[in-house]
Amino acid sequence: MSANLAVTVLGLGPMGRALAGAFVAAGVRTTVWNRTPGRDTELVGRGALRAASAAEAVAASELTVVCVVDYDAADAVLRRPGVAEALKGRTVANLSADTPTRARDAAAWAADHGVRYLDGSIMTPVTTIGTPDGVFIYSGPKDLYDEQQSVLSALGGAHTHLGEDHGRAAAYDVALLDIFWTTMAGCAHALAVARAEGVTPGELAPFAKGIGAILPEAIEEMSQAVAEGDYSGTSNPITSSASSMKHIIATSESHGVDAGVMRAAAGQAQRVIGLGYGTDGFVRVTELIAGGLAAAEPERG
Repeated sequence: MSANLAVTVLGLGPMGRALAGAFVAAGVRTTVWNRTPGRDTELVGRGALRAASAAEAVAASELTVVCVVDYDAADAVLRRPGVAEALKGRTVANLSADTPTRARDAAAWAADHGVRYLDGSIMTPVTTIGTPDGVFIYSGPKDLYDEQQSVLSALGGAHTHLGEDHGRAAAYDVALLDIFWTTMAGCAHALAVARAEGVTPGELAPFAKGIGAILPEAIEEMSQAVAEGDYSGTSNPITSSASSMKHIIATSESHGVDAGVMRAAAGQAQRVIGLGYGTDGFVRVTELIAGGLAAAEPERG
């Protein structure tokens, strides 16, 4: 890395510290600031520069990377007196997590204040930052993204620009985390049901990993089906899915294990069946959730 490259990092939670640490390790002059004092001690010991205020921090670099819990927290920092003025003409890459609407609102605020703005999301854990395994996605002006790549690449991993719409990275983030957290909810529920039946977590884990290994292909097939509008359930109709869900609910509730999440999924499947799509695959639920599923035309014989 060129010694002339510089970055400011606002927010020193676990992810913010990892980002700042990766910049420092890559030889980028890194200025840090956090609302709660004391979180920068280890970073300063490694060569980061401590700023006394957020305004001083953003004035130290052309690029400021923000990583806080959400956009309420980001706004509380960026919109405080003196900070917006110090940012004028400079670039913000906001890697905090929030909704696409909030990302677009932040971009509009930045434009009104003469701040160049990229929105982004980090799609991998703290441990991947600074390694080839990190995944970063961005949206906003492509020329601005290209201009900042020399600094952002210090974070390691894969960096992808998704489009000019500032809300696009957040849209990917929300959709992908939807997959992650519903899967984690399923894992938590499975462990509870298994334990109730006398199956230890250690006994279940190898088989659970086998189920997880099926998911990449299932996601590919499901995505293709939705893209093509092909909801055929030849190999596994939704009636079969609904029956399986019923067994899970019955076993759970026989032990007093909350089955609310599975009941919600089973309810969606039953609605699809009730509308006349019982021979389709579970993927037909996508149309139900989106509000675009009408009752099927009765077959004419």
